Amino acid sequence: MGLTAWPTGYMENSVSYSAIEDVQLLSWENAPKYCLQLTIPGGTVLLQAANSYLRDQWFHSLQWKKKIYKYKKVLSNPSRWEVVLKEIRTLVDMALTSPLQDDSINQAPLEIVSKLLSENTNLTTQEHENIIVAIAPLLENNHPPPDLCEFFCKHCRERPRSMVVIEVFTPVVQRILKHNMDFGKCPRLRLFTQEYILALNELNAGMEVVKKFIQSMHGPTGHCPHPRVLPNLVAVCLAAIYSCYEEFINSRDNSPSLKEIRNGCQQPCDRKPTLPLRLLHPSPDLVSQEATLSEARLKSVVVASSEIHVEVEHTSTAKPALTASAGNDSEPNLIDCLMVSPACSTMSIELGPQADRTLGCYVEILKLLSDYDDWRPSLASLLQPIPFPKEALAHEKFTKELKYVIQRFAEDPRQEVHSCLLSVRAGKDGWFQLYSPGGVACDDDGELFASMVHILMGSCYKTKKFLLSLAENKLGPCMLLALRGNQTMVEILCLMLEYNIIDNNDTQLQIISTLESTGVGKRMYEQLCDRQRELKELQRKGGPTRLTLPSKSTDADLARLLSSGSFGNLENLSLAFTNVTSACAEHLIKLPSLKQLNLWSTQFGDAGLRLLSEHLTMLQVLNLCETPVTDAGLLALSSMKSLCSLNMNSTKLSADTYEDLKAKLPNLKEVDVRYTEAW
Repeated sequence: MGLTAWPTGYMENSVSYSAIEDVQLLSWENAPKYCLQLTIPGGTVLLQAANSYLRDQWFHSLQWKKKIYKYKKVLSNPSRWEVVLKEIRTLVDMALTSPLQDDSINQAPLEIVSKLLSENTNLTTQEHENIIVAIAPLLENNHPPPDLCEFFCKHCRERPRSMVVIEVFTPVVQRILKHNMDFGKCPRLRLFTQEYILALNELNAGMEVVKKFIQSMHGPTGHCPHPRVLPNLVAVCLAAIYSCYEEFINSRDNSPSLKEIRNGCQQPCDRKPTLPLRLLHPSPDLVSQEATLSEARLKSVVVASSEIHVEVEHTSTAKPALTASAGNDSEPNLIDCLMVSPACSTMSIELGPQADRTLGCYVEILKLLSDYDDWRPSLASLLQPIPFPKEALAHEKFTKELKYVIQRFAEDPRQEVHSCLLSVRAGKDGWFQLYSPGGVACDDDGELFASMVHILMGSCYKTKKFLLSLAENKLGPCMLLALRGNQTMVEILCLMLEYNIIDNNDTQLQIISTLESTGVGKRMYEQLCDRQRELKELQRKGGPTRLTLPSKSTDADLARLLSSGSFGNLENLSLAFTNVTSACAEHLIKLPSLKQLNLWSTQFGDAGLRLLSEHLTMLQVLNLCETPVTDAGLLALSSMKSLCSLNMNSTKLSADTYEDLKAKLPNLKEVDVRYTEAW
């Protein structure tokens, strides 16, 4: 192998230290072979220096290997632990003072100690702590090997109040959380972190110590400088919460499925269960037999173990529902299975003391994480798929404690946070459904549900699609909350009437009666009627076909103009160089004949585009030049199939979004994407 190079800092006929440092990248074991073939033009002196440097490294490497072999032999047959401890300290000092720069230099002593501890399980607690303190300097810059992690976990469980946990393990866990990239490749590091946090929770101050540890991981500023801390903490929390229900999960063959939890019963099992189990089967024959038995009025389902006690009760009043569901073989989705009506069944899960403490600790950590503004978007994204076992979602204590986290998401005005309340994809329910009235996690009268609807409607979700979903699935709770004077729900019902979401005449009359039963509802319904009268006048045939607003006009000016007469013939509207925002979209969607809209150099944004895309489907020309729209709003234009001309000059359009729009808008002929990423 030949190497011809002019190293950094090289000067002919002089020795360059930077060049020598570059040479150390060569393998020590093959150093003699490489040195003989190394050539640098005009660098005879430099070549001699490089050869000398590599020979020294080669010599140190051989000496290190001899010493490691010696210590392995000495520590493999320990006689007196005082001598062993002394040898371990000498080995650690040798590794720290070695001139060799290689990860294996520090890992080798850790692996020797790890093997020593695994082969000698009869050590006293004091001997354990002495060994941990001896190897502590090596742990400052190195992850402990798997067997050593197992030993640390045992120490955290058996002696959580030991000073070793605070003084030695704290910097080790901090390094793991800051630098670990994948717990899947090293699960024992995650388990060690999990046990360490539980040990902190066992101290006198308990959660206060854990809270200070989380604060130290975040840092004193408003933004955490370590991007891996939050994902690693969430991974530890999810694993710990899963472990609380693990024994029950492992017996899942003998436990009710999601469908059975909903129905309050389970499928038959011929083999003898590993846990005490008395479960019912919802077959039509069994239901008919129960109907003939007077003692079938109340039955219970019990699953008990050392950690978990589950009780499911259902009454004979639920038998019609059970019979109807028995004929349905399709397995419902996750959240639908858990929407158990209290009249049909109630389910309570009781964890053992240790599992209960673990659950409380890690749910509290999730609460702490949700309090940090910079962590909340990533936390919401990580929790959006509902990464918890079904047993946790059926556990009242867990969902009640987690409600705080969901509330924090619902209060955050940032779209990337509160949008995670919705499902991660179509056809799958999310936290919004889980904590809605009828969901298993809903333990209030709909206050959290109203809060979630309010934040979603105030963002980019004021759309017919969202309202239609509420009308189909949550109309009853919406009407109940509106009847109790909830202003958000009153607004929702008014919007359903305004956008003609409700087709059934009887349902419309019921909504009107609900609105007129409260003061706030009556006032908002009267305003709706006034808007409807104005809308009829606005859409009445007549008026100009072209209209241009003066520059610096505002949303209020546009609203005042459109309320002054009929604009049923208006086809071309120019708002260029005005101060209108997305708020004016509510007025624009009322123009039935609008075909050309110019929004050049306005503050019209994504929220307005979403609204236009649902109502102005016949729009043919749209000018968005120099507006603050982004991909989030531009993607909504794919539903406007009549668009022939689209100007996105100087917007935040990406190349991917541009390609997507071209594919979904077949009539698009004129496009301006200058000064964008797609240009």
